[in-house]
Amino acid sequence: MKKTLVALAALAAASAFAQSSVTLYGTVDATLAYGSGDVANKTQLTNSGLNSSEIGFKGVEDLGGGLKAGFILAAGVNNDNGTGASTNTNNQASGASASGGLVFNRRSYLQLFGNFGEVRVGRDYTPAFWLEAIYDPMGINGVGTSRAFLGGAAYTGSVAVRASNSIGWLSPNMSGFSVWLQGYMGENLSTAASNAGNGGSLLLSYNAGPLSLGLGYGSTTTGVGTDTQVTNFGGTYNFGMAALNAYVQKNQATGMPDINGYLIGGSVPMGPGTIRGSYSRTDNSTMSTNQFALGYVYNFSKTTQMYGTFATVSNDGGAAAALNGSVTKANGSSNGFDFGISKKF
Repeated sequence: MKKTLVALAALAAASAFAQSSVTLYGTVDATLAYGSGDVANKTQLTNSGLNSSEIGFKGVEDLGGGLKAGFILAAGVNNDNGTGASTNTNNQASGASASGGLVFNRRSYLQLFGNFGEVRVGRDYTPAFWLEAIYDPMGINGVGTSRAFLGGAAYTGSVAVRASNSIGWLSPNMSGFSVWLQGYMGENLSTAASNAGNGGSLLLSYNAGPLSLGLGYGSTTTGVGTDTQVTNFGGTYNFGMAALNAYVQKNQATGMPDINGYLIGGSVPMGPGTIRGSYSRTDNSTMSTNQFALGYVYNFSKTTQMYGTFATVSNDGGAAAALNGSVTKANGSSNGFDFGISKKF
């Protein structure tokens, strides 16, 4: 009898493991970065010049009837010094934390899949940011990161990339069309500023063959009677021998001038790797920054890559943007270079 019970328990456990799985994954990306400016230069060993360094866990369980449950816990890693990346708990300046111990700052959410699509609950990318990431040939990483994104981040602040306390819905693919809708909370007491940190974002996408298009929007309350908004539109077309990318963006904040930006770029397969390039610009009707970036990614394998990226910026109207930690003067220029290796597991 005891042997029978043990056998049944073992069978039940085996069945449970067969229906669910947990995967450890990650990226370690090391970068030697140099920046030069009119005031000061800087050389440093940093990370995430090609792919964002992270360590994560993800799992999924088949619940039957077409329903699945899953999770993702992903932590940013500063592998150049061994610290964990920073996070923000409430989409406001008060919720910012310094880098140090390992925290699941990159993504931390539960998932539910079904015929209705996917529901995510927790910390996740904002849909409006995701548009910038997929249509920037540099992937919003390294010295070549789009100026359109960097300029707009001055307004979107804590939710420029991710939002905490979010609930999102991703629709099924509907003949190439899909929707990603997200709302998030600042979780404040019922005071005059109770809506601070609250907001939402939306991404409408179309993907069919070589063509991809996206329209994004996001809005966040930052205080009593103040908010920020971002609107962007982008696309890519893959010609086979090359892919062309572009997006435009407008950032708005209560009582502040609009920040406009755009990017045009692309990628070309070359030998065992890819050439990537982009031109991007940001301006607020007074100050402007223009950037050109060019790089090559060499694929040793599907999981190991070596890369080099060069970028140069010029400023006008009193702007003083500089690259890789260097310092330049108002209306000055700056150059930057990344050289690194990225390993996924």
